Amino acid sequence: MDWHAMVLLGAYHGINPGMGWLFAVALGLQQGSARGVWRALPPIALGHALAVGTVLLGVWLAGLVVPLEALRILVASMLMTFGVYRLWRHRHPRFGGMQVGFRDLTTWSFLMASAHGAGFMLLPFVMPVPATLAAAGSEHAQHMMTTQSNVAMADGLAVAIHTLAYLTVMTLAAWIVYRKVGLSFLRSAWLNVDWAWAAALVVTGVVVLTE
Repeated sequence: MDWHAMVLLGAYHGINPGMGWLFAVALGLQQGSARGVWRALPPIALGHALAVGTVLLGVWLAGLVVPLEALRILVASMLMTFGVYRLWRHRHPRFGGMQVGFRDLTTWSFLMASAHGAGFMLLPFVMPVPATLAAAGSEHAQHMMTTQSNVAMADGLAVAIHTLAYLTVMTLAAWIVYRKVGLSFLRSAWLNVDWAWAAALVVTGVVVLTE
């Protein structure tokens, strides 16, 4: 488990306008109050955490029955697929008259984080190494279950650390943009961040596949 990677990826997700703070700022500007920004941040963070946690839970469950090598290939394929999809389906954000509540924001954030492949990007840093599972497999079944339980706990902690870093950076970015910058500069900045993220997904998938 690479905790530094959890923090760095959380910060990167937080600074990406496509994963939350841009929506929060737009709501604040629409409502003419900073409270619109603050109210949007918790459900956006919750949706992001749910998206990441869903991916890690799915892979953990698959790891109970799928060999590690096959799981590694599957993860690499998903990373590259999502990266290519983001490159192909890149679009600028559009905002109209938005009337959204807590549940709407949580759902929106979950879908956006899922579409960006946020959870898949964490997988190379939380998957157990082959030596660990091989050693566990040579022991009693009870030891194997203990190992899987430890992996599940580590995944949960990874989601918590990642989400905390994400929320911290997202909050800072939203506040700075709302108070000091505004939204006019994002026409060019959005493209750069989104393309960088998509490329990072593809490169990470290649690295995982060739390890």
